[in-house]
Amino acid sequence: MVKKIKSEEKQPFISHLKELRDRLVVCIIATGIAFIVAYYFKEKIFYFLMQPFIKVMPEKSSFIFTYVTEAFITYFKISLVVAIFAAAPVILYEIWMFVSPGLYEKEKKYAFPFIFYGSICFICGAVFCYFVVMPFIYRFFVSYAAEFIIPMPDLKGYMNLTLKLLIAFGLIFEMPLMAFYLGRVGIIDHKMLSSKRRYAILGIFILSAVITPPDITSQIFMAIPLWGLYELSIIIVRLSGKRVKDHE
Repeated sequence: MVKKIKSEEKQPFISHLKELRDRLVVCIIATGIAFIVAYYFKEKIFYFLMQPFIKVMPEKSSFIFTYVTEAFITYFKISLVVAIFAAAPVILYEIWMFVSPGLYEKEKKYAFPFIFYGSICFICGAVFCYFVVMPFIYRFFVSYAAEFIIPMPDLKGYMNLTLKLLIAFGLIFEMPLMAFYLGRVGIIDHKMLSSKRRYAILGIFILSAVITPPDITSQIFMAIPLWGLYELSIIIVRLSGKRVKDHE
């Protein structure tokens, strides 16, 4: 009898591992297909990502690479990042299908809106970074060029900074959405966020200093949207909290 119970407990565990393996395989295949497509258009993607700097680049300036493999690695990294984002719907769907059997109905109700609006918030953050933040930052850097100081950015350094900024701003713009859900479940409220404002601002500037290059301009351009999103989060939590009370 004991052996039978242990066998029944072992079987579901093995079946979960098999399901996890199958879903990981699907995610890898989806990412691989997206990578092939992205690598085919690697020059166009790279040119698109270079635009914020090209628009402010002096006439004699150009991009360079100092290692034989640097251009290949840069294109490979760009294609991989694009592939992960392109395959994100498949990856998120596979994750959802794997964890959904263990969720309550109330938790399932919030899952799809979270994925949908989370994707929109991330895209908005990346778009804001591309069209607002990056042109200003690169214009500021190029302003230090002179007759005998010509900017010659290397591919690896430029692309690492660009991808880091895009991903960072995409994640930062998730703050109001996270605040909404945390407020709905009662983990935070607007009074708590308001009372911790000064500590949040200090943390925002510290985080900005860590994420951005070591210059005050980049840090301020990272910190100001963060601060604004924090204030927006307070408003969202206050409004969502009122809805919960009214409903009760």
